[in-house]
Amino acid sequence: MTIIRLYTLKPNLASHVYSGLVLLVCFCLLLSSRSLYADHSGTDNTYIVGVVPQFEARRLHAIWRPILDQLEKKTGYTFDLQGSPSIPDFEKEFLAGKFDFAYMNPYHLVWSQESSRYLPLIRDHSKQLQGVLVVNNNSKINDVTELDGKIVTFPAPNALGASLLIRADLEDIFKIKIIPRYVKTHDSVYLNVALNQAAAGGGVQKTLNRQQKQVKDSLKVLYRTRKVAPHPFASHPRIDPEISKRLQDALLEIASTEEGKQMLARIPIKQIGTASMGDYLPLNKMGLERFRQED
Repeated sequence: MTIIRLYTLKPNLASHVYSGLVLLVCFCLLLSSRSLYADHSGTDNTYIVGVVPQFEARRLHAIWRPILDQLEKKTGYTFDLQGSPSIPDFEKEFLAGKFDFAYMNPYHLVWSQESSRYLPLIRDHSKQLQGVLVVNNNSKINDVTELDGKIVTFPAPNALGASLLIRADLEDIFKIKIIPRYVKTHDSVYLNVALNQAAAGGGVQKTLNRQQKQVKDSLKVLYRTRKVAPHPFASHPRIDPEISKRLQDALLEIASTEEGKQMLARIPIKQIGTASMGDYLPLNKMGLERFRQED
């Protein structure tokens, strides 16, 4: 009976009813959207922390949960660690401003300035990030320019050291064009090169060192890229600066103990220090967006 009455409404009245329903739905969607990306500095003092998925989820949780537990004790805030199934998923989420705080690769920070504009708080001061380009030990390629027109494997388009920095150097310094092939993981990159399925592959020293001896011994480093500041831990600009400062101070305090140093070293951050956007300005001059891919 209700449906019959709705169809027998006068045109103007039916239009008003429909408009009212549309407004109600839009209002509900707006509330839902605001609750998803809202400022989490409410009475519960709970903040969402995102971490770029360099490792599988259980390992990331094992690394970060003890650190966040210490931060909760020192600040009185609650930190909700939220994982992302893949790096592209993480990229979508931080660009949309989902995380209140996030640990990301340096280019992610630069990229976020186009939208969510995260602000770096701390980084490792003991090292800089760079990519390594490897070839098979038996390869006749001895100079980077010899890769012109050849297949080079990378783990993912937006991997900073293992892809973006290498591709920028190949094009800007060596003036060559290669055929990129993305194989999802660093392990796959090295295996492809070891099996002569690609002329070369991009990675970083840390993942190269972790390879099985048989794979590692079959590779040699042909080139190392320019260096940049390493991964920052950053805050979304909606977070009160005083809260971000309190978190920054707490992280520095954690690093003052031997137990805290060991926890941070697993990230890995060996010598913690403050970070600023100035640390990452060199990335802006490299034009890495040329090689970036967005879903």
